[in-house]
Amino acid sequence: MDKIDRFSRTAIDLVLGAGAVKAGIATTETLLGGPESTDLTYLMPEARSAVVFALPLDQAAIESFLKKEDMAAANRDNHRVNTMAAGVSLELSEYLNMKGFNSIPVIANAVYRKDVPGGAYSELPPLSHRYLAVRSGVGHFGLSGNVITREHGAAVILGSVVTAAVLNPTEPLPPDDNYCDNCKLCIKGCASGLMDDKNKTTVTIGGVEFSYAKRRAYTRCDYVCGGFTGLHSSGKWSTWSPARFPIPKNDDGFMDALMNAVEPYRKRPRQDFGCNIYHPLVPGNKLEFTCGHCQFICHPDKAVRARRYKMLKNSGVAIQEKDGRIRGVTPEEAERHLAAMDDETRALYE
Repeated sequence: MDKIDRFSRTAIDLVLGAGAVKAGIATTETLLGGPESTDLTYLMPEARSAVVFALPLDQAAIESFLKKEDMAAANRDNHRVNTMAAGVSLELSEYLNMKGFNSIPVIANAVYRKDVPGGAYSELPPLSHRYLAVRSGVGHFGLSGNVITREHGAAVILGSVVTAAVLNPTEPLPPDDNYCDNCKLCIKGCASGLMDDKNKTTVTIGGVEFSYAKRRAYTRCDYVCGGFTGLHSSGKWSTWSPARFPIPKNDDGFMDALMNAVEPYRKRPRQDFGCNIYHPLVPGNKLEFTCGHCQFICHPDKAVRARRYKMLKNSGVAIQEKDGRIRGVTPEEAERHLAAMDDETRALYE
């Protein structure tokens, strides 16, 4: 075992020992030809490698979230795991720096490039953990475009470290090991219609092709997953957002819809989960995690996927009480709840 191999193993062992369940290494060579968010030198001109890893979300919190029994647990867990990912990235980065290799931790989420058209609102990350993860064998792409793992499904948070150290790359996982069977429950569980159920996006990274469902305008996800609205077109179920502003069918209608929902979003009360999730693009800065269905439904066991989708469909719709508490009720009860509001209050929700 040579020095580079030993050092590569040490980097992976460090993140696994810190709580990661999967880890891999990508290099400037294995990322050649990939999308611009695979360019390690964007963050560090002398970059040679990146270590990418996955941390698991709490499976127990997922089903109570989908059933609209408990919104708080998944919010706390999401905050905890994202913070943990940032800490693991920092720990590895500082270890590599102490060993004499310039390194930069890349936070898991909510960081965007400012030097592109639209600035941070373009939502283009400085580095795509997803692309690095599939190229280095941390996981596969599911149809949703989320990275999925054999043990934890899509319920993982990714983090990375970019370094000037020369490390040995790890290989992509065999395509035949991908449990995604195009069941499309991720698409059915998305009220925003972000994913195209007919067309796919294919990217080539280091000579290897990866495919997932083509994504429509990301303002769809901003609008629904961001909590501005959340009622499915069937009217039978929703995300945890208590708002029910219309969800446009065409991409070009989403920006106006989003802008119209901003002030009501600002004025609605916020819940106290015992943690604050801050997001730089959210009006008022504090974010409530209301969706994530494509991530939560996707489980390696097909029967579990079907059960979770059924939980969501039967979970009802979200309403908000005067004290800010959000709960799930039947569509009929939700209608009565809204009808009892004065016009000014109801305008915050529909």
